Amino acid sequence: MVEPRILPRSEHPISRSLIDKNALKVLYRLQGAGFKAYLVGGGVRDLMLGRRPKDFDVCTDARPNEIRRLFRNARIIGRRFRLAHVIFEDSVVEVSTFRRDPLPQEQEGDGPRDLLITSDNTFGTPREDAYRRDFTINALFYNIADFSVIDYVGGIDDLERRSVRAIGDPDVRFQEDPVRMLRACEFAARLGFGIETRTQEAIERHRRDILRASPARLTEEVLALLRCGHAGAAFQWMLDLGMLEALLPEAYAMVAAGERGLGEFGNILPTLDRMAREGRELPEIGTLAALLLPGVLLRRYDIEAIDQRPMSRQALHAVVEENVASFFARFTLSNLKATQVIAAILGFSRMCEPGWKPADRVHFAIKPYFGDALFLFQVLAEATGEGQAELGLWQGAAARRPARVAQAPAPRGNRRRRRRR
Repeated sequence: MVEPRILPRSEHPISRSLIDKNALKVLYRLQGAGFKAYLVGGGVRDLMLGRRPKDFDVCTDARPNEIRRLFRNARIIGRRFRLAHVIFEDSVVEVSTFRRDPLPQEQEGDGPRDLLITSDNTFGTPREDAYRRDFTINALFYNIADFSVIDYVGGIDDLERRSVRAIGDPDVRFQEDPVRMLRACEFAARLGFGIETRTQEAIERHRRDILRASPARLTEEVLALLRCGHAGAAFQWMLDLGMLEALLPEAYAMVAAGERGLGEFGNILPTLDRMAREGRELPEIGTLAALLLPGVLLRRYDIEAIDQRPMSRQALHAVVEENVASFFARFTLSNLKATQVIAAILGFSRMCEPGWKPADRVHFAIKPYFGDALFLFQVLAEATGEGQAELGLWQGAAARRPARVAQAPAPRGNRRRRRRR
């Protein structure tokens, strides 16, 4: 058995001053109770790279119920993967128990050769936990007991190489959890890394397995990817590795638009990325509408070219519904959100029509879907470099509308999803 590589405090850049104070509280309480307590995953990776982590996750040999007894502010979540959320006033620290790969008899599946993991509550050792993670750069541990960094899988070397590499056999890893292929593209884009050759080849072989993944997890990953500030680069990786057309033909439509001389649609993702990096809000409904808009407009152009006349509002409504229905059938999103996306795209189309009077603009700005339609108008104006004057008029109408409708209420009943590492 190969011994782990251990970097003492003097040989790595991680300082406790860089770690969230609530995560430190969790680490020290677990250690004080006699448990192992490690900072894990993306938090360690980002600190090693000199980046500021979004989340600080903890891993321990304490079982979920032991964690809950130790922290009065903890609650157990998840069924496929049970873990604890320790809830503070200003943050949530995710605490998981060391896992190992489940044996075939410990999970459900379509047969003995089906590697898709459907249950992940088999507890193990730190070494086993490291080997069951997705990529080497995400499998580093920071030990609060002596402030060392522990590496079982070669993650430190891959950070230095700036390479995303699957742990173990990438064919097995991606069959166990197809979402890992999407995450490989995201990490490469977000960190500016390459993807190791064997890992790329395995993604190309199993790219269509992405459709076997849980729709709920795919929804979470895609929504987060669209708003991470690096969606354009991630989608380029997905295109190069053959995943984009299967998972997101809507984004593939942007590529097709470029080939047809409508390259401005190819600027939509870079525009969203720039807005995200500038700290501007990307509303969920408006962002989804921006993803679906190129497919809608391409279909509209085709129909209008055949009919030799502008499309009616009723016909456009049917085209929008068709495109939105296809997307929502592959992902776990509510009927309410589908209706909101349709309204945003149709509202944007109305705003593009000529002949608006100032009073009519203000009246239209009262509509509950106006905020998302205006966001969509802004994205297209920035992506194409056209319509800035008209955008200013609509923004002026938004400023003059009554305060009570300045912001539509958020949909109720949204369930809290597990945070991403």
